[in-house]
Amino acid sequence: MINRAVFTEEELADRCAISATTLASWVESGLMQPVARASNGALLFAEQSIERIDHIRRLIEMGYDKPDVARILRKVGLPQEQRADRSSQTLNLLTVGSLAESVGVSPRTIKHWEDKGIIDADARSEGGFRLYREGYVYLCHLVQDLQLFGYSLDEIKEVSDYFREFDAMRDDLSSFAPARAESSLASMLRAIERLFSTMRKLQDGIDRWEKLLNKHRKLIVDLKRTNDKRAAQSAQ
Repeated sequence: MINRAVFTEEELADRCAISATTLASWVESGLMQPVARASNGALLFAEQSIERIDHIRRLIEMGYDKPDVARILRKVGLPQEQRADRSSQTLNLLTVGSLAESVGVSPRTIKHWEDKGIIDADARSEGGFRLYREGYVYLCHLVQDLQLFGYSLDEIKEVSDYFREFDAMRDDLSSFAPARAESSLASMLRAIERLFSTMRKLQDGIDRWEKLLNKHRKLIVDLKRTNDKRAAQSAQ
């Protein structure tokens, strides 16, 4: 899991008063590791990277070369890094534009859904750079489905709140008072039944239209064939 606050290479270099070239060389040599890569190719760094850069800079000023610095960091590390998940895997995150393109909507729509509280970016940079997990493509398609089902954005927001609360309960039910958990779970079940009812009505409607369209497509094809014969006879 990455931190909510992240820095692009440019932002991190500016915050730590080092050149972008220096930071890039530290990344290439393995001294610095991004936590994620945006879909536009930008590398993203956690807030703990600021202290790591200060540590690296002090070691270099003391005369250590990059291989020595790397060995020291591997051996000693930093307190924050020892507590954090130090998986070497770099996450791939989507920019607003990439998410919008994958879903088939405009970036403005994604931002509107976020303003409504339906979705929430996984990370934000100092410059307002918003990033999303690839799983948000599926989630946004679910939002589109609910819109087709006739749900308003306010109703979709309520559904998304249920999902978030459900995840929180599943992670730690003991943090919820029994009465509140009971009320929330009952509301979730009612919302599920409502959605099932809507889906059944839609399915009935789809079945009716499929039968109607299949029947009339055949009739239209037959009429077109008859009319083509008429046209051919008129042309003789």
